[in-house]
Amino acid sequence: MKMNDKQRNVMKKLAVLCTAGLAFLAGTSCTFVHKPEQPNVLLILIDDLRPAIGAYGDTLAITPNIDKLAANGLLFERAYANQAVCGPSRYNLLLGSRSTSSGIYNFGSDFRDHYPDAVTLPQYFKQHGYHAESMGKVFHIGHNTYNDTASWSVPHHKDLLIEYVDPASKKDGFTREEALFANKDWDYARSLPKGIAWESPDVADDAYADGRIANRAIERLRGLKSQPDQPFFLAVGFARPHLPFSVPQKYWDMYDESSLPLPQRTTRPEGAPPYAVKYGDEIDQYVPVPTPVTDEPFPDSLTRKLIHGYYAGVSYVDAQIGKVLDELAALGLDENTIVVLWGDHGYMLGEMGMWTKHVNYELANHIPLIISAPGVSRAGSRTAQLTETVDIYPTLVELAGLPAPQVAQPLDGLSMVPVLKNPETRIRDHAYHAFPRGGHLGRAIRTDRYRLVEWRKINDPTAVAEYELYDYEQGPMEWKNIAAEQPDVRAKLEAMLKRHPAPMPPRPQSPRRE
Repeated sequence: MKMNDKQRNVMKKLAVLCTAGLAFLAGTSCTFVHKPEQPNVLLILIDDLRPAIGAYGDTLAITPNIDKLAANGLLFERAYANQAVCGPSRYNLLLGSRSTSSGIYNFGSDFRDHYPDAVTLPQYFKQHGYHAESMGKVFHIGHNTYNDTASWSVPHHKDLLIEYVDPASKKDGFTREEALFANKDWDYARSLPKGIAWESPDVADDAYADGRIANRAIERLRGLKSQPDQPFFLAVGFARPHLPFSVPQKYWDMYDESSLPLPQRTTRPEGAPPYAVKYGDEIDQYVPVPTPVTDEPFPDSLTRKLIHGYYAGVSYVDAQIGKVLDELAALGLDENTIVVLWGDHGYMLGEMGMWTKHVNYELANHIPLIISAPGVSRAGSRTAQLTETVDIYPTLVELAGLPAPQVAQPLDGLSMVPVLKNPETRIRDHAYHAFPRGGHLGRAIRTDRYRLVEWRKINDPTAVAEYELYDYEQGPMEWKNIAAEQPDVRAKLEAMLKRHPAPMPPRPQSPRRE
């Protein structure tokens, strides 16, 4: 617990008396140990952000504020989602459980139906005296998935994820994606029109949810500053660059669309199982995307427009993050606040003909992760340590000096505190993730150089597995499945995979809440 000014003054006087040798009563001691103040935690969550960030070497991205955060902390070069889709990925973070441990691979399954006594990351901090508060997109809310009220000290502050402010964009009314994120039934949502994939009105930042969330975060930081006797865990979730690419015109103006490079390759990996790839799923819920989406690449003009919209969204969310971090510093809270910036999964922008996420490939699973821990991490440091989303839970617990969690749900992560202290430290020799597709569950091992994906039919443990093996020495895209050509490498990675428990089968959907 933090001490107030009166308590600090009392302790200082006691220390002076001890130093003066006035501890004269027999059997008494003036030994006094001042416990360091517990650090605050600011957790910044970003939806659909791959490492399209200047600090990660993306030469297109204009991200001065995230770059500044990286210059003040540790950048994890090889961080990976445990599953490349929003809802389960956020459960991976907030429960510290991999999808294969919890059995939650999809939307619509409430984790408390299966782990009623689970203790989420913010809930654990709340149990240890922290004020826990959230705003924006933290838990995935939508698609019959909801917030967890037990995690927070005060009600969650929700805002929109699918949003249009240009009247021309709303001429057809409520869209199916708006309905799904409002937790409307899918049959109803399917009766609605698709929304447009982008808009760029000349409006203020807070015309959209992320600008309002930044304002809310600033307001709450000021309020929490006025309550210094309780540390806080503040989760701030931003929506962009998630579709639709709806951001103010000035962020579009930061990029020259005609000069944006097209994907180097738009064909599927050679030798990949047909169910391992995807071409629709999400992108086909927007116009003017052609439907059905096939393995034929989009026209160059549409591809560039979508890439332009994505990067405009990246720069827009970077500006909102900058406002929050500037306020944290202006209030003097940065000196005792751990800041974590996390993207929930990667994103594909037409590479291999695929868009968004939902697969086991590199661009869909590689995520940005930056941690600034005052007094622990080194400013401007980087690490090649392979890291998973589930590692954030135990890392924050250790950084805050809290006891090791004993919780009801599986806790799969490893603390990265030793890496924060010395970026050359190695704790993991691989990262692990999974995704179900086409009636198969693909479990993946990512090492410094390779990825192995083992595909098995769900609920059929006797079925023969299929494998994908990729070598990333030449870049981040999967060109050819070399599982048959490299049996020694495959065997080594299979042995790593066998160290992991058998995966849980998919959990049933939870009843729809009214």
